[in-house]
Amino acid sequence: MKKLNTYHICMIAMAIVVNFIGGQIALHLQLPIYLDSIGTFFVAATCGPILGMIPNTLSGLLMWALGDPFSLYYAPVGILVGLVAGYVWPKKKAGIVGLLVACMIVTLPTSLCSASITAILFGGITSSGSTVIVQVLKPILGLTVACFIVQLITDFIDRIIAMVIVEVLEKRIPASLKNKLKN
Repeated sequence: MKKLNTYHICMIAMAIVVNFIGGQIALHLQLPIYLDSIGTFFVAATCGPILGMIPNTLSGLLMWALGDPFSLYYAPVGILVGLVAGYVWPKKKAGIVGLLVACMIVTLPTSLCSASITAILFGGITSSGSTVIVQVLKPILGLTVACFIVQLITDFIDRIIAMVIVEVLEKRIPASLKNKLKN
């Protein structure tokens, strides 16, 4: 593991705030997406997979402590998002197709993890706006399949939003800062 420096700590702190604000916006507006991993993607993209696991974990704990009881249980999903995104980001191809493929690579394992937590621990009912969609599909598809399909769709949309934002931001980071974050 690379040595943690002041730049890393600042990036992780910023990512926690971004994750928290995004998550609160989605929670309070009852959006069917989450917006709580934008900062995680940013750290994973700029600092790598190991440091990428930290922001979502800590922001999930913060959201749990401040009133979202479901956030703590989804910590494994946040860890997985940072890990997979950190490995996928430097290998993704340029352009929209490359972004969509990278997004799907991140989405599949994280959606499987998240859907399992939603189905097994919560019976498909969480604080997310996507709960309504799960409840509509549950009688038709069964709980586990409904959770996975809804999770896959909502996660994919959520991940696209996060990756597009990070793509734009990463291009604007000065090369000197990129080097300090990579080393």
